[in-house]
Amino acid sequence: MKRIVPIVLLLAAFASGCRREDVREMTVLMPGLAESNKATVVAALAKYNGIQKDSYKWDMQAKTLTLRYDSMQIAQANIRYAIDEKGVAVSFPSNTTGRAGH
Repeated sequence: MKRIVPIVLLLAAFASGCRREDVREMTVLMPGLAESNKATVVAALAKYNGIQKDSYKWDMQAKTLTLRYDSMQIAQANIRYAIDEKGVAVSFPSNTTGRAGH
C-alpha cells in the first residue's frame, strides 16, 4: 500500500500538467475579400471546433480576418484551407523558418 500512494501522486502530477487548450490569435489575409464573402467564410468555419466564433474581427481595408482559435483542436493551416476551399482565396505564408507551424 505504501508503494501505491507515491505512484498515484506521481500520476496525478503528470495528469494535471497536461495542456487542455492553447488559445491563439491569427490573421487570415484574403486579397479578394469583399463584403459579400463574409457569410461564406463564416459558414466555412462554422463546422470546426476550436474556433471562437465571437472573436471575428474583419478589416475590409486590409482584406483580413483576425480570430482566436484553440491550437489543440485545429491548426492555422486547416482554417486557411477551409476558407480557401469555399472559393475565397487565402494567402498562405511562406515557410521561411524551416519548420512547420505558420
